Amino acid sequence: MNRVRYRVRPAGPLNGTAVVQGAKNAALPMIGAALLARHGQTVLRNVPAITDVQRAVDLARLLGAHVEYHPADRLLVIDATEITSSRLPADLTRLFRGSVLFLAPVLHRRGEVVFEGAGGCALGTRGLDFHYRGLARLGAHIEEQGSTINIKAGNLRGTDLYLDTPSHTGTENLIMAAALTPGRTVIENAALEPEVLDVVAMLTAMGAQIRGAGTGRIVVTGVAELNAVEYTIMPDRMDAGVLAIAAAITGGRVNLVGGAVLDHFGVAAHKLHQMGVELDAAGAVTNVTRPGQLHPINVITDTHPGLATDLQPPLMALATQAPGTSYFRERIHDARYALAGELSKLGADLTVEGEKAVVHGGKPLRGTEVVAQDLRTGIGLVLAGLVADGETVIGNGAMIDRGHADLASRFTALGADITRDET
Repeated sequence: MNRVRYRVRPAGPLNGTAVVQGAKNAALPMIGAALLARHGQTVLRNVPAITDVQRAVDLARLLGAHVEYHPADRLLVIDATEITSSRLPADLTRLFRGSVLFLAPVLHRRGEVVFEGAGGCALGTRGLDFHYRGLARLGAHIEEQGSTINIKAGNLRGTDLYLDTPSHTGTENLIMAAALTPGRTVIENAALEPEVLDVVAMLTAMGAQIRGAGTGRIVVTGVAELNAVEYTIMPDRMDAGVLAIAAAITGGRVNLVGGAVLDHFGVAAHKLHQMGVELDAAGAVTNVTRPGQLHPINVITDTHPGLATDLQPPLMALATQAPGTSYFRERIHDARYALAGELSKLGADLTVEGEKAVVHGGKPLRGTEVVAQDLRTGIGLVLAGLVADGETVIGNGAMIDRGHADLASRFTALGADITRDET
């Protein structure tokens, strides 16, 4: 595998216009959902050109689907008339966690699925057992052999399901499973993320009967078949958040183009306002400025509509530049503070104890070599590198490529000094 590194040097305030990419967390389940259509071609627009999407495309092709992927046009065409394999192999599934979203589609199309494990970011105890328990409640037979899970459809029937935590992938998987399962399925404590609603909208366009999306209680009435559709993916609120924080940390002015992203920011918008960042929406454009000094902040992550855990590392990077003390509490992923150790290498003054972190901001950062231990850590380091004296070299940059398309070129267009090296 090629080694990717990002090199970032301070270049002053970022200014200009940036296009927000399509949502990663909507695109991946939609690629899985496209496999549920036995006839026709599903056309997805605004597909982000990120490595996780490429891996999902590779997996769909391996299963037998015919896929045309045009990254430059952000276009994906999927013909799933022929699904010839039930196996989700480890060499692909361990590269991206979104591979779990192929469980329900392959189970329906093949009557069984062999799953050899999921990868992606190492974020502590992000178990997948609730996916398997939900499928078992619908009547599937689950057998575990080492790191391989064998699932057979059996006699699937609608039933009542409950998620211990409102996982967006768990919610999406169970909705896809219920969509073609005879009878009525009720999913309690379902996720409320905008990406889940976008996936539901696509499935509804395909012919699924789904009620209650966005309420926490989703009711799915199974149908006999689903149809191929054309669908445009919503903008990525995490990508928009990173671009907004890039403007804020450098004291610049950036226009975000790509839809009403401010509507999807939720608590993050309020936290940015509290830190002294101005967000003004005008139709499909959101203007981001930071006219004065940054202020410290208190952050508690939670499931939507709470503050997204994916935006916690970027906000931590921003907090290093806010004079005073900022407090963080991470309630979603128990390994989400990987960024803290890397920021310390840059000279940040912070401490971590359990789920809590304290950042003493306003102190200068110095560029050095750091490591993107996961996607969000990587992007947090890019943001810190924008204001760190000297050069910040971010190793394991492939993690960043998993979630942000053309990052170097988009930041360069705003005036950043950033390059991507691949050896």
